[in-house]
Amino acid sequence: MKALRRASTSSGPTSSPPQPPPPEAASSPPTTSSAWVHLRSLLVVASSSSSSSSSSSPSVSSPLAAERGLKSPWSRRKRRRVLSTKQWSHLFLTNGRLRDGGAKFLKRVRSGGVDPAIRSEVWPFLLGVYDLNSSQSERNITKAKNRKEYEKLRRQCRLLANQRNSRNGLTAVDGLGPEEFNFTGITEAPPSPISQEVNPTSYFLFEDMKQLDIIEEEEDKTDSESSDSESSDEEDSDNIPLSSVDTEEEPKFTRTASVRGDFSSSSRTSEDFLTWQRIIRLDALRTSPEWVLHSLKQVEVSEEEASQAAYAVGLKDYDHLDACMVYHAARMVAILEAYAIYDAETGYCQGMSDLLSPIVAIMEDDSDAFWCFVGFMRKARHNFRLDEAGIRRQLKIVSRIIQCKDSHLYKHLEKLQAEDCFFVYRMVVVLFRRELTFEQTVCLWEVMWADQAAVRAGIGLSAWARIRLRAPPTDDLLLYAIAACVLQKRKLIIEKYSSMDEILRECNSMAGQLDVWRLLDDAHDLVVNLHDRI
Repeated sequence: MKALRRASTSSGPTSSPPQPPPPEAASSPPTTSSAWVHLRSLLVVASSSSSSSSSSSPSVSSPLAAERGLKSPWSRRKRRRVLSTKQWSHLFLTNGRLRDGGAKFLKRVRSGGVDPAIRSEVWPFLLGVYDLNSSQSERNITKAKNRKEYEKLRRQCRLLANQRNSRNGLTAVDGLGPEEFNFTGITEAPPSPISQEVNPTSYFLFEDMKQLDIIEEEEDKTDSESSDSESSDEEDSDNIPLSSVDTEEEPKFTRTASVRGDFSSSSRTSEDFLTWQRIIRLDALRTSPEWVLHSLKQVEVSEEEASQAAYAVGLKDYDHLDACMVYHAARMVAILEAYAIYDAETGYCQGMSDLLSPIVAIMEDDSDAFWCFVGFMRKARHNFRLDEAGIRRQLKIVSRIIQCKDSHLYKHLEKLQAEDCFFVYRMVVVLFRRELTFEQTVCLWEVMWADQAAVRAGIGLSAWARIRLRAPPTDDLLLYAIAACVLQKRKLIIEKYSSMDEILRECNSMAGQLDVWRLLDDAHDLVVNLHDRI
């Protein structure tokens, strides 16, 4: 069963990107499978060893390291250009709309990232949760609809778990009904927004949820004054306005379209979800403490709050963790479960927790974090396709960039049969998450999100020229950064490495050694010179 193979997990200390089946399971496709499996098996070993070494190495990102003269992503240039709280407030008109359609805002983020103090306010704009042209009143409406949809997803998660426990003769999960515990209420955060990037009917895939449908139909009758007729959840969701994103490039989720096969059987659907639940809990408990410690409120959470949050999502076996880690893990479980229902075509795959963890650390409200994650996964979801077509496409782009920029290096890679660039597979899957510190990672992601937001908003070459920004926005800035990372090592690769395995080890040993702003400068130079040729 594809879903079970997809959700299989290792017992290592940290979660890892999605891995292929072992060689004996991957022998069915005779073409190119042996080389692919060999590479992926190397990545498993390299990933775990790299993670452990990076966690035990001196803190490159600490303020003390910067004061001692070590290279830091927070250079003086970075501090001058960062989008500050004052600049952020001045970007808005009196009605709450961004000036210039958000062009100056995106330019500022592209140049230097976002001040940590305002990240929770800025990220929803970067990730398409808010339209760049939205007013404050429009965003308030979006917030209310957003929270309602997230709460529906969480109720569905609890109902599925209760059905499973009922079949097994166990007590209903958490001992709670759908409305007895408001998970996001722990942080007392304001309501969070929604951005409908996909067909909202995608998360109503479970045919055995008639009870929940009845409950939500009654809610719609009470809460929706503008409704012309009594609607089911699917019809109610269809009334939510779509964002400004060009949806033609994004696949629509339907009731029957799934890489895992037929969802018409409730038993198969439930089993898929229960498998995801199990793997999600394992991965959530393995989150790196470095990421959690960047959230002051989570660091200060009490044992009682952490236990309550864990109980609400059925999280167990966490006695070895501090309260802040338990709380962070519980929030991740809630959000990843909801996403598995929202995007049942993708479900859950290892590596997603790596992408969600920074968002949970920054966004203190679960609904807010969920919809930011949905926006992030708009493109990242292609990294978790079972056929890995999305990964292969991106590796081809990296290879093409290197070929266009440095023919000498590319010919050397060809000689080593490494021109397919599989040695940067991990960088592509989890977007440099394993190679960079927390601060470096979110800085890179912010710049990347700003590029993608500019593309969605239709801000083209002429607009960027008017604000004196050389490199045009691109959906593939990450791939240019990965190519830049390889090009920075060109001399070492050409003169010393005689196999792809050696290059792979070099790439997996870069953790904590990269200057993210130099990397971005080089990536933008590549965009300027090669954008029209890639």
